Amino acid sequence: MPVEPNLRQNVAALLLAHYDRHARSLPWRAPPGSRNLPDPYRVWLSEIMLQQTTVAAVIPYFDKFTTRWPTVAALAAADEAEVMAAWAGLGYYARARNLIACARAVTQDHEGRFPDTEEGLRALPGIGAYTAAAIAAIAFQRRAVVVDANVERVVSRLFALETPLPASRPLIREAADAITPQARAGDFAQAMMDLGSSLCVPRNPQCLLCPLRSCCAAHREGRAEAYPVKAPKKDKPHRLGLVWWLERLDGHVWIERRADTRMLGGMAGLPDSGWDKGIARDAPPVAGEWVVLNRPVEHVFTHFRLTLTVQRLRVPAEAAPESPGQWWPLDRIGEAGLPTLFAKVARAVMKAGDD
Repeated sequence: MPVEPNLRQNVAALLLAHYDRHARSLPWRAPPGSRNLPDPYRVWLSEIMLQQTTVAAVIPYFDKFTTRWPTVAALAAADEAEVMAAWAGLGYYARARNLIACARAVTQDHEGRFPDTEEGLRALPGIGAYTAAAIAAIAFQRRAVVVDANVERVVSRLFALETPLPASRPLIREAADAITPQARAGDFAQAMMDLGSSLCVPRNPQCLLCPLRSCCAAHREGRAEAYPVKAPKKDKPHRLGLVWWLERLDGHVWIERRADTRMLGGMAGLPDSGWDKGIARDAPPVAGEWVVLNRPVEHVFTHFRLTLTVQRLRVPAEAAPESPGQWWPLDRIGEAGLPTLFAKVARAVMKAGDD
């Protein structure tokens, strides 16, 4: 995409000057213009956590992880079940499994040091094009084109790109490449992200406060909110399933570890009918007079909606299913590391018990 040299220089100069004054203070960042580069481990960890997740949601998880596992070597040596439990509630659980695999690859294959190039970073488990570019720019000051959802929005408006997403992504990347400076690559990448999350927001963008308004084609048109153009959304498929809440009379619930090959793999979970893999598990974990809760549990995944019917059974303290699992105390259910879906089931059961 042809871009005038003056525009390229103006965008970088205006944005970096604004970033120097208004950069967010985040636990994985170095101050703007700092000669001390941030720890690549912390940059990598934050970027993995921030995928499809807000900064506000990530910060407490980031603090918990870096306190418990302060280095990539510490994370590589961690018990996998403990890492998965610590990740519970953050969603997109394949990220947690890749997190462990990547930490071990860095420790075993790279002497505990992250590669400092996009190519080297992309060879690691769980690191795609965006994450590799972000780490290379922020942790190693490599010139890299960093495009996340916030940057997509900023660039789409800056150039008033009429092609709808996702077809416009090659154009967005080309335009982002054209305005990315050689110097201060990490600061520029973070400045673009900050702009998209604070001023150039999806609705009611704050154009009068934006440092790039003089360069922005969408602002000149008076149509900033019209960009990025999006293709019509398709309805998500709807799946149905069963989940079994097996509770002992002494106040414990049966929890299983989900197989690695399933959705939410490696996480703690409740016995269910195999809604994610089409598994024909019609039989509950033990025979008995199961009671159906009158409140199904609704959950939305990236590619489908799920409605779970919850069946509940109370059994004597000596009862135990044949499948692998453990009894977990109900008064500590919040510590079980249940992902959001099963935490919703637990809340539904507790509420039913209060009614």
